[in-house]
Amino acid sequence: MPQLDTSTWFITILSMFLTLFILLQTKISSFNYYLTPSTKLIASQKSHNPWELKWTKIYLPLSLPLH
Repeated sequence: MPQLDTSTWFITILSMFLTLFILLQTKISSFNYYLTPSTKLIASQKSHNPWELKWTKIYLPLSLPLH
């Protein structure tokens, strides 16, 4: 059974990391970042729901008086 030749592994792994680093750098450098984000002024609109006009009390079963 022949021996596994591992003499080229170092240069293969090193070139793989170098290639990945270069690809990542080119991807990141081509990305356009916004310098100052613009703020939008949104007028708050209050929604009128029918249940907001009434006062209701919710009775929990544990808050009922004991008889």
